Amino acid sequence: MNALTKAIDTRCRGGKFLTLLLGDEEYGIEILRVQEIIGLLPITVVPRTPKYIRGVINLRGKVIPVMDLRAKLELEPKEETYATCIVVVQSHAGPIGIIVDRVSEVLQIGDSDIQDPPSFGPTVDIGYILGMAKSNGRVKLLLNLDRIIACEDLQAIPLTEQ
Repeated sequence: MNALTKAIDTRCRGGKFLTLLLGDEEYGIEILRVQEIIGLLPITVVPRTPKYIRGVINLRGKVIPVMDLRAKLELEPKEETYATCIVVVQSHAGPIGIIVDRVSEVLQIGDSDIQDPPSFGPTVDIGYILGMAKSNGRVKLLLNLDRIIACEDLQAIPLTEQ
């Protein structure tokens, strides 16, 4: 178990989160996992990958896989705008870009402001949710990147050395 996985397993969920939007809903990802935020770049499609894998980009000479977060979370597609961007995050498989509608801000969220997600029954998988954060009168879904970015998602994509 590496340090990143161990830190997530302890369930100490408070800290700084980059908030991002998919439609009108706000999500948060741990800021320590974010490498950079970039505008949309030309994406090379890789055949025979899941529909939520958009392809790969060349980021300063390194091939980075790109995932459409809307598609991965099974949300309705939306036309890309000037605010649509790629958030490059560090995953267990190396860097990966996730396409989001827009980024919002960095928030400090305390442990006491984060609750476990409610149960929606045995047929609904909510493992991708790290917790529900209350901030500024709204609920933000904190995403568990390790559950969203699964190793099997990235196996078919040709990558450079990590």
